[in-house]
Amino acid sequence: MAAMEKVRIDKWLWAARFFKTRALAKAAIEGGKVHIAGQRVKASKELKVGTELTIRQGWDEKQIQVDALSDKRRGAPEAAALYSETAQSIIEREQRAAERKATGSSHYPPDQRPNKKQRRQIHRFQREQELD
Repeated sequence: MAAMEKVRIDKWLWAARFFKTRALAKAAIEGGKVHIAGQRVKASKELKVGTELTIRQGWDEKQIQVDALSDKRRGAPEAAALYSETAQSIIEREQRAAERKATGSSHYPPDQRPNKKQRRQIHRFQREQELD
């Protein structure tokens, strides 16, 4: 990790391995998925050490603090050293994941679609239920 003072936010997000490409990082920034102090940012915004970011990826929203700057993508252990996630953010993410798991566990999609015979049986059963 080089001793830098400033680095573009899209380069840093890519180097910190939040996104696979700079183009994806830029698209996320332009889509409003990245905030600094509650405000949307542009891809050319320069980050400094100590800046707090909010990054939304899929279901998760992470609150992180920039610990180091880099514009080069390195291994995962080095990338993880570029930032630290706040304790509150970790707790909230785990709670939301547990809630999603609890609500989604009651639904098991079938392995395959019903064939013609099974569809007829389903329709017959539904008609019988309507008559009762």
